[in-house]
Amino acid sequence: MKIDVQNSSGKVVESINLDVNIFNIEIKSSVVRQAVLSELSNLRQGTHSSKNRSAVRGGGKKPWKQKGRGVARAGTIRSPLWKGGGVVFGPEPHGYSKKLPKKMSKLARKSVLTQKFQDKELLVLDSIKMGSKKTSDFISFMKSIDIFNKKTLILVDSFEENLILSSRNIRNVFIDNVKSVSVYDLLDSEVILIDKAGINTFSKVLA
Repeated sequence: MKIDVQNSSGKVVESINLDVNIFNIEIKSSVVRQAVLSELSNLRQGTHSSKNRSAVRGGGKKPWKQKGRGVARAGTIRSPLWKGGGVVFGPEPHGYSKKLPKKMSKLARKSVLTQKFQDKELLVLDSIKMGSKKTSDFISFMKSIDIFNKKTLILVDSFEENLILSSRNIRNVFIDNVKSVSVYDLLDSEVILIDKAGINTFSKVLA
């Protein structure tokens, strides 16, 4: 199974073999779903909070005597029934972390990469490097390989300063490390741009 490799001008310079165990497997949509839910859950901070009647300031003294006033009994002015009182069953800080087995994480990424390859949304370049920090140069680069105005995920082995600076002002262009890219980021892109070195890294990481 081969895929064309283009240069920065959009011309095909060679073809390389793709690992069939990564880019041509049976797609497991249920595993992909579990991986995305795990990643999104792990992003939640869980810092939501409220004060119950014991945490609200004041209310230590009984507001009036138990009997004889002809009104309802009251033990504290911080009762949930009162204005300024505590909250009943309010949100409390807790974690939302959800662990995912490593094998399932790898299988989910393989499934997404297979789908992207089948949909022709995987683009391989001989190298992804920018000679300058100008945004206009990066726009010209995107137009030359016909991905301008598409939500693009660029996967690299190491972050290059020129590439980051030239692309950071462009909407819907994201750069991530090929070793740690999430399933959600792979799914949430119209085009995945990667170089030959990144393809080899995928073969090692997802083996």
